[in-house]
Amino acid sequence: MKAEKDKVVAVAYTLRVDDGETGKEIYETVTAESPFYFLFGYQNVLPKFEESLSGKAAGESFSVSIDFENGYGDYDDSKKVIIPKAQFKEEGKKNKALLRVGNVIPMQDDKGNQMRGEIMKVDYLGVHMDFNPPLAGYDLYFEGKIISIREAQTVEIEHGHVHGPDGHHHH
Repeated sequence: MKAEKDKVVAVAYTLRVDDGETGKEIYETVTAESPFYFLFGYQNVLPKFEESLSGKAAGESFSVSIDFENGYGDYDDSKKVIIPKAQFKEEGKKNKALLRVGNVIPMQDDKGNQMRGEIMKVDYLGVHMDFNPPLAGYDLYFEGKIISIREAQTVEIEHGHVHGPDGHHHH
């Protein structure tokens, strides 16, 4: 069976990112014991990542480098914002636990789009948040192996993503 549209593909891989200083750092490791499952052909992963797997069978290796334009986009300074602390109060009380540097908080923009912001610092101006994806501006280097391939179930195809015990990794 080959990796193609309407197949559920499980992959193990190492993702390295080049930070320009120390060279390629390992950012994420997905092992063969708990691989990443995704439904092929439904924009669940970066298009170039999928391309590199296309037509390969279980047991085959792959490697692909994806520049930031084809990855998570460039780092965008305008996605750094300062939000008044008052917006983080719950029932009128300051939520101290929430406002820790490094916390990633799901929020909504004016249009109701879900965004995730990381707290960079908190000072008298408010809460400084960065809404760039963690890998914005990075070139990505994937190396890995296809662990298994199966036919997708009808419900998975209808929903456009994997269901079941192996389907709850959301990237």
